[in-house]
Amino acid sequence: MRLIRIFLALTTWAWFSFAGFAAEHGAHAAEGAAHAEHASEGLPTAAPVLFHVGPLPVTNSMVVTWAVALLLVVAVRVATKDMQMVPRGAQNFWEWLVEGLYEFLEGILGADLVKRTFWFFATIFLLIVATNWFGLLPGVGTIGYGVQTAHGFHVTDPFLRGANADFNMTFAMSLVFFVCWTLWAVQANGIGGFLKHIFAPKGGTTGPLFVLMVVVFFAVGLLEIVSILFRPVSLSFRLYGNIFAGENMLEAMTHLGGPVFGWLTSLPFYFMELMVGIVQALVFTLLTAVFTLLICAHDEEHAHEPGTAHH
Repeated sequence: MRLIRIFLALTTWAWFSFAGFAAEHGAHAAEGAAHAEHASEGLPTAAPVLFHVGPLPVTNSMVVTWAVALLLVVAVRVATKDMQMVPRGAQNFWEWLVEGLYEFLEGILGADLVKRTFWFFATIFLLIVATNWFGLLPGVGTIGYGVQTAHGFHVTDPFLRGANADFNMTFAMSLVFFVCWTLWAVQANGIGGFLKHIFAPKGGTTGPLFVLMVVVFFAVGLLEIVSILFRPVSLSFRLYGNIFAGENMLEAMTHLGGPVFGWLTSLPFYFMELMVGIVQALVFTLLTAVFTLLICAHDEEHAHEPGTAHH
């Protein structure tokens, strides 16, 4: 659990650094449109800045991330402050959750690789699920400054905002994964083996065909480098797009029912978003786990070859 707390702090730090630039520029870019069209509905793309810590802006989605991270740490500390041989209550829940995640990831990554990477995948799954569900709590995104429109009061600058509905959050998590993925790849293959894994020809060809395969696989390796560099962007937009769209859909359904029946028209979609929250966390975790397995598969294969007995 100490590694989980460390990673939560690392993720928050990376996002804070990136958001310091993005939130400031995004807020200025959206400010003109917000004043020009007060009646526009939906969640703003740029997270409003609540206050500054020195030169760095603190947005409402950053506050939500810190709150969720604090709640997770407190929940784990409370559950494990008096450990029992026969777990019950909160301890039983967390042990069941961690053991279930470990067995699930072990089936994908293998026994050796999961020992080195479980801290990351368990943390990222719990953090995404918690932030997604926290964004569905009453008051998140609905309490704040706004304007009066023909359809009622519209909140333009909420005090709290779903963290994963902010691209800064999803991009920061993807960047942390990209750094971890690079370290794991070098640890598993070495620098030479890492480059060989990407550019070296496969299939054991010889003669003139080998020269041709060198050229082909070098070109394929260049495409693979582009794919690797694009992964943080694709991971970020997949999670951000789904959560951002879901929150806008909930707001649209609420306005559709009016001030009296808005809660009723949005209720089915609210439960759907609960499911989407855990599905998107699972998708993000699975994709990052598969990316890790693909680059470290060579190491895992040798670990299970006949003759490599465990001493």
